[in-house]
Amino acid sequence: MTETSGTAAFDRRMLEALICPVSQTGLEYDAERQELVSHRAGLAYPIRDGIPVMLVDEARKLDD
Repeated sequence: MTETSGTAAFDRRMLEALICPVSQTGLEYDAERQELVSHRAGLAYPIRDGIPVMLVDEARKLDD
């Protein structure tokens, strides 16, 4: 992990390895909201202190 303008940025290789626990598909990183988004599941998983929280109970439902 590296430090970028006060916010933890993660290793892109780690992102590529993570999958949505609901849809079993890849995730899209939203840097502005600090979330990992699963469009197929309609969920966004928060990233807190540089750590992805991959719990369905903690995920935000997407408003599409």
